[in-house]
Amino acid sequence: MNLLGTASKSVVLQLAKQVKFVLHLTTMATYEQVKDVPNHPEVYLIDVRRKDELQQTGSIPASLNIPLDELDKALSCDGASFKNKYGRSKPGKESRIIFTCRSGKRASEAEQIAKNQGYCNVVLYKGSWIEWAQKEGLKA
Repeated sequence: MNLLGTASKSVVLQLAKQVKFVLHLTTMATYEQVKDVPNHPEVYLIDVRRKDELQQTGSIPASLNIPLDELDKALSCDGASFKNKYGRSKPGKESRIIFTCRSGKRASEAEQIAKNQGYCNVVLYKGSWIEWAQKEGLKA
C-alpha cells in the first residue's frame, strides 16, 4: 500500500536533502573542542597537510599528520600497518575524528574520504591552522 503519492515522495526527498545539508553544516569542530583534544585520547585530530607545511608552521597539539594524498590508503590499511606508520592505533569506524589542514578546504575533502570508507563520527575543524595560529598568537 502506497501512502505517499509521487508528489509527496518528492517533497519528502527534498526535505531529506535539506536536513542532510543542515546536519552537514553542524558537523564542525570549534577551536575550543580542538584545544581540548589532548584531554581526550579517544579523539583523533588528523592534520592532512603535507609534511613540509608542518615543518614551516608547526602543528596543533595532539594532532596526527596523515597527508591528504595518503588518507584513503591509510584509513583502509590494517591496524598494524597504520600503527607502524603513524605511531597510533587505527581509528575504528565509530571513533571521533576531527580533520584539520591550513584553511579547511582539504579537511573537508578528508571528511568525505573518511565518510566514503564508512567512518561515521567525523567532523572538520573549519578554522584549521589559520584560526588556530591566530587564537594561539602563532605565525599562520
